[in-house]
Amino acid sequence: MQRDITSRITLDVTEPADLVFAVAAASSYAPSREIITATVDGSPVEVSEVADAHGGRLHRVRAAAGRFVFEYAATISGSAAPAEGAEADLLVYQRPSRYAESDSLAPTAAAEFGGITDHAQLLTSVSSWVGTRLAYVSGSSLPTDGAIRTLLGRRGVCRDYAHLCVALLRALGVPARLVAVYAPGLHPMDFHAVAEAWVGGQWRVVDATTLAPRSTLVRIATGRDAADTAFLNVLSGRADLVDVQVSAVADFLPNDDLDQLVSIG
Repeated sequence: MQRDITSRITLDVTEPADLVFAVAAASSYAPSREIITATVDGSPVEVSEVADAHGGRLHRVRAAAGRFVFEYAATISGSAAPAEGAEADLLVYQRPSRYAESDSLAPTAAAEFGGITDHAQLLTSVSSWVGTRLAYVSGSSLPTDGAIRTLLGRRGVCRDYAHLCVALLRALGVPARLVAVYAPGLHPMDFHAVAEAWVGGQWRVVDATTLAPRSTLVRIATGRDAADTAFLNVLSGRADLVDVQVSAVADFLPNDDLDQLVSIG
């Protein structure tokens, strides 16, 4: 499978800013083509790369005031190597985190899924349960919303679906984490967020939105929740988001059998 991915982020920098972007394909891929550029009012700005967890690649820019544009493009042929599951990571991804309050959701998880002992079946059940209880409504959630608020509000966007899946799985003793991805087939196109759970010695995708084939996804950033995987962090100064454009195209879109275990590759 060949996948072509692009993103363009436009900011108004009103005070010199220290910016960190997480939009590049993870280092587990070997792109045949990759372009990374940053400009302020049309003039090039230096970009430095910093290694993040699980092969993530952060790009840091110190931008002067002005109209700032960060662009990324890559062509990826074939699949990445399977993600590893170090013992320390599996422990971390069973703990509650800022947006995945698994401790508070433990009674709900036990009541709904406590009788399911097969972890593969559990992934399907949790994904289906979340998908049928939430309505996908753009702009319906706040950046500070976690899994509990999502469940109470019964609506959200992809990161909200993923946080609720992660929290429920952790509450049931399954290591789970959030992954930011490019998603060919997604509509409307944007950065996408999915859950990933450790089952049978591999990380498996859980996407309760069912908005894109899981086998086409391209990993960007991986972490406990959205706090670790945001596409932009403004560390200092001021930068206001003007526009985000994302494109992800595969040479074919396979059918997605939701009963099958799938890994990001």
